[in-house]
Amino acid sequence: MNIQAALTIGAVAKRAGVAIDTIRYYEREGLLPEPTRRPSGYRSYGEGTVAQLRFIRRAKNLGFTLEEIRELLALSADRQRGVKAVRQRAQRRLADIEARIAELERVRAGLAELVEACPGHGAPEQCPILRALSGEGRP
Repeated sequence: MNIQAALTIGAVAKRAGVAIDTIRYYEREGLLPEPTRRPSGYRSYGEGTVAQLRFIRRAKNLGFTLEEIRELLALSADRQRGVKAVRQRAQRRLADIEARIAELERVRAGLAELVEACPGHGAPEQCPILRALSGEGRP
C-alpha cells in the first residue's frame, strides 16, 4: 500500500461515518482486516476499508447481526455461490423482521385497547392498565 495514499484511522472514520472506536471494535471482531502499520506505529488504511465500513453500517441498518455481516462479507468474495447465499440470508432476515413487526403490531393493539379502556382518573386498583400488568385483567 502506498503510504501517501494511505488513510489514518480518523480519516477513515470520517469518510465512513463511524467512530474510531467502532473501527477498532470491528478489527477485534474480525470484520475488518488488521491494518498495516506505518513506521511510527500508526494504523494505515486504504479506501477498501472505507467501503467495507459502509457495507457493515448499511447491513447493520438493515438488521443484520455482526455474525451475519461477517458471513455476507465472506460471501461477497465467493464467485461460485455468493449471490445465491446472500439472497438466502437476506430472505431469512426479512422473515425475521416480518415476524417482529407482527409481534409489535399485536403488542400495539393490546396496549391501545388498554389505553382506550383507562379513564385516566380514579382509584389505581380500578385502572385497567395496572390490573392487566398485575395479571388481573387482559394483557
